[in-house]
Amino acid sequence: MSGVWFWTLAGMLAIYAALDGYDLGVGSLHLWVGRSDHERRVQLNAIGPVWNANEVWLLAAGGMMVVAFPRLYAAAFSGFYLALIVVLWLLILRGIAIEFRGQIAHPLWSAFWDAAFCVASLLLALLLGVALGNVVRGVPIASDGYFLGSFTIMLNPYAMLTGLLSVVILGWHGLNLIRTKAEGAHGERARRWSSGFWWAALALAGAATVATLNLRGNMIAHFNAHPAAWIFPLLALTGFAVSRRATEGRSFAGSTMVILGLLGAAAMTLYPVLLPSTLSPDYSLTITNSASGSHGLLVAWLANISALCAVAAYSTYVHRAFRGKVRLGPHSY
Repeated sequence: MSGVWFWTLAGMLAIYAALDGYDLGVGSLHLWVGRSDHERRVQLNAIGPVWNANEVWLLAAGGMMVVAFPRLYAAAFSGFYLALIVVLWLLILRGIAIEFRGQIAHPLWSAFWDAAFCVASLLLALLLGVALGNVVRGVPIASDGYFLGSFTIMLNPYAMLTGLLSVVILGWHGLNLIRTKAEGAHGERARRWSSGFWWAALALAGAATVATLNLRGNMIAHFNAHPAAWIFPLLALTGFAVSRRATEGRSFAGSTMVILGLLGAAAMTLYPVLLPSTLSPDYSLTITNSASGSHGLLVAWLANISALCAVAAYSTYVHRAFRGKVRLGPHSY
């Protein structure tokens, strides 16, 4: 059952990255792709109906970690405490910026919240990528499960590479969303930028793959031992191929496939380890030494899946209800 929970949490985080990823991408490029107040309002209204529901997947994954893998929760949330507090404040700032921007009709007010939305989104994309890089690389966990280190050790070259990859891929994902939502020069600008970001995402994904192979020399053998896992890198490669010079919908589908494929490959690189220890492999937190009791795992998983089905149904409905081009009305952001 612990293995089922590993892939359930990995799936929840991957869905979060694919859904809230385009929100972060739109936000991180908000000041540059949107050249006028009208274009920026279009971008905000493209994500306005869905951004808060997209974040539910991250909160649910963090909450379920307490139930499924309490030792992992204790080590990760204590070791990454400062980073997590920053992430929470940035999430709050993004929400405030979206909701407050249109409350006062003044250019300085709008410009301030546009900048806040952009900076918060950019830093969030970077920090989430850095966190993933540190999980793959490993952190100093002692034999008693305590994190030994400081925030500065997380800013290592490998983690910064994955952070940059996160910024670029999520920016590309956000541009693909804007292509499906904006019209005229705005949509055409997003298309041109998306083409450039495609090359940058491909180059950084290749660099991160090489760096991961260098970091974890047994990665290929690990994938060969689980042949079905090759579906993840193949999914990412297919996503890149599908989105190259593609239509609006196919481009967005392609970047979604890349995100899911890369995160699935990262999870498979670790499995069955949850959080590697750089001090000794024996100190690593795994699905065996970090899991709750089998009965508790089963009951919690059934409850979790039931709730996630409701969230997925609501998210699907909202996305379908607000599909198509954005046309501003009197109650728009």
